[in-house]
Amino acid sequence: MTASTILLLVLSAFAAFGLSFYQYIFKAKKTGRLHYLLAFLRFIAFFLVFLLLINPVITTKDLETVKTPLPILVDNSQSIKELRADSIAKLISEKLADNKSLKEKYDVQLYSFADGFENADSLNFKGKQTHIDQAAQNLKQLYRNTNYPVVMLTDGNQTIGNDYVYSFRENTAVYPLVLGDTTTFLDLKVNQVNVNKYAFLKNKFPVEVFLQYSGNKPVNGVFNITQGNSVLYKQNVSFSKDKKAISLSLLLDADKVGVKTFKAQITSSETEKNRYNNIKNFAVEIIDQRSEVAIVSSINHPDLGALKRAIETNQQRKVTILKPADVKSLQDYNVLVLYQPDASFKTILEQNKNAGLNTLIITGLSTDFSLLNQSQNVLSFKMTSQSEDYLADFVTGFNSFAIDNIGFEQFPPLENPYGTVTLKSNANALLQARIRNVKMDSPLMVFSETGPSRNAFILGENIWKWRLESHLNTKSFEQFDIFIDKTIQYLASNSKRKSLVVTHESFYNSGEVIPISAQYFNKNYEFDENARLTIQLKNKKDNTSKTYDFLKGSGEYKVNLDGLNAGLYSFTVNENTSKTSYNGSFEVLDFEIEKQFVNPDLTRLQQVAATTNGKVFYPDNSDKLIEMLLANDSYKAIQKVITKKSPLIDWIWILVLLAITLATEWFVRKYNGLL
Repeated sequence: MTASTILLLVLSAFAAFGLSFYQYIFKAKKTGRLHYLLAFLRFIAFFLVFLLLINPVITTKDLETVKTPLPILVDNSQSIKELRADSIAKLISEKLADNKSLKEKYDVQLYSFADGFENADSLNFKGKQTHIDQAAQNLKQLYRNTNYPVVMLTDGNQTIGNDYVYSFRENTAVYPLVLGDTTTFLDLKVNQVNVNKYAFLKNKFPVEVFLQYSGNKPVNGVFNITQGNSVLYKQNVSFSKDKKAISLSLLLDADKVGVKTFKAQITSSETEKNRYNNIKNFAVEIIDQRSEVAIVSSINHPDLGALKRAIETNQQRKVTILKPADVKSLQDYNVLVLYQPDASFKTILEQNKNAGLNTLIITGLSTDFSLLNQSQNVLSFKMTSQSEDYLADFVTGFNSFAIDNIGFEQFPPLENPYGTVTLKSNANALLQARIRNVKMDSPLMVFSETGPSRNAFILGENIWKWRLESHLNTKSFEQFDIFIDKTIQYLASNSKRKSLVVTHESFYNSGEVIPISAQYFNKNYEFDENARLTIQLKNKKDNTSKTYDFLKGSGEYKVNLDGLNAGLYSFTVNENTSKTSYNGSFEVLDFEIEKQFVNPDLTRLQQVAATTNGKVFYPDNSDKLIEMLLANDSYKAIQKVITKKSPLIDWIWILVLLAITLATEWFVRKYNGLL
C-alpha cells in the first residue's frame, strides 16, 4: 500500500473513533459497559464504511522464469519403420525429452507428425503420409514471436505438402537428426506414372513413366506394363553413374469399358534392398462416350476461354467454340452453352425446340432479353439499358445437386443490365443477386428441370474474374473448375432425379483417405437434414464387412474411409428411415508411398539446417546435439516481474461485517430499551 492510503486509513480510524465516542459517550454523558459496547460497534461500522470508500489495494510482485521452448519433432510415419529406424527414434526422443539439463534450460515439448501433428504420447510409426510442412506451420502458431531451436528426428522424405526447406520461421534454428542409413544402396524404382483417370473406348491413351536409379555401377533392366497375365509393353533400359533417370512415353489401347488396372514394373538381376518400389499399380476408367459441349457466341469475350478451360479439365468433356452461323447440326452436341444470345441466335433456339438439348444461358450487356422471354419459360426479364454490378450470395437450400460454397460472396461482381428477373415454376436458385450490401429478389444463377429437360442461367458476364479470384485465394483453379464441371454434369444428364445420390470414385490408392459423399432428398426434392445414412462396406476377397455412419456437412453427408487394404470393395448406402439404398463398388490399388524409400533425404535435411542456421546430426552423435543445445547462449531464460493488485479486504466481506455489526448494535439497543 502507498503512504497516502495508510494515512487515509489512520484518519478513518480516528474519525470513526471520534464519531462513535461523541454519539455514545460524550453526548449521552454515560460511561457504563453497555455504552462502551455500543460505541465499539458503532466504531466498527463507521470504520468499515470508510474502508469501503477508500478500498485499499495491496500490491505484490512475483518473479517468473520463462524458459525457451524446445520442440522435439518425431517422424511417426511408416517410412521410419521401413528404414529400420523406429527403435532408435524412440530411444533418442526419450533421451532428449528426459534429459534433466535440457529441462532446466528449455521448456521441452515432444511432438509427433505424419499426416497430422500431435503430442507424442505414443509412437507407432504407422502414418501413411509424411507432412513436415504442416508440422512447421503448427509450430509457427504455437510459438509466435519467439526465437527457439527445433530438434527434428526424421528421414526427411516428405510425401505431401509444400517443400519444408523454407517452411520454418527465419529465427528458428532447425537441428535435423537423420534417421535411417545414409549409405547409398543399389536401387531401381518406378518413381512416377502419369496417366489420365479416363480414356475413351477404341482409342489409345498416353502413359508417361519415370524410372529412377540409385547406385554407381552400370545396370541393365527390363521395364514392362502388364494387365493380369498379359504383357502390354516391354522395353530394355540401361542405367549408369551418369544416367540416373529415364522417362518413357507410350500409348495403350482402350479396348473394353470399365475400370482397368495395370502394373508398371522394372526388373533386373541385381540384388536390391527394396523391391517394393519396383512396382507401381495404376488404373484407368474406360468409357464409351464423351460429352460434346458447344459454346455459341457472336462476340469475343474472356469468359469463353475461361469456360473452355474449366470444362475441359474433366477429360470426359470436349468443348467447341462456335459462332451462331457456324452451328450446322445440334445433334453433334450434348450440351449447349449460349453466351449472351442476341438476334443471331433465333435460328439455334428454334432448332433446339426440336433437338431438346439442355442449355446453359449466360447473359450480359449484349444480350437480347426480348428474344429470351420468347424462347424459354423459366425466367421473365424486364431489363433497362443501365448496367449494374451484381455480387453473389450462396443459397444454402439449393438441392438440385451437391455443391459447396467456394467463396461466392468474395468473388468480383458480374455485370448485367439493371432490371427485374422473376422466377417461374420448376426453378431452383443457386446464387442470389446483391448490389453492394443490398440483397435483391433477383437470382444470379438458376437451374430448372421440367421432365427430361434441364436448363441453367448465369445472369451476368465476366465470370472469368471468378476463376482468377478463386486461383488467387486457393493457389489453384480446382474449386472453380469443379463448380463449372458439376454444372455441365447436371446438364449432360437427362436421368430422372433420385432421392439418394452418392458420389465416389472408381478407384483409389491405398494409404489415401477415401471420401464418399451422399445427398438424400424428401418427396419434394428438398435436402433432408434429418436423414440417417449408413454405408456397409464389403471386401470382395475375404467377404468381411464393416458399417459406418455418414456425418452431416454443408448440404451433403460425408464419410471418410481409411486404412483399407488393396483390393475390390462393394458397398451399400442405406437411408434407415425410408429404406432407400444405393449400391456401388470401387477398387483400392496397392501403393504404399511410405514404402518407396531406401535412404533418408539427406540433401533436403542439410538444406533446411543451412537455411535456418542449424546443423545436421546423426543418431551416433546425439550427445553432441545435447551438449550444443546446453552450450548455446542464444537461448536464455527470461525473468518476468508479475505485479498483482488485490484489495485488502474483499468488498463482499466488508458488507457482511457491516451488516452483522449494525444488526448486533440494533438488537443490543432494542434489548436494553434504548430505541
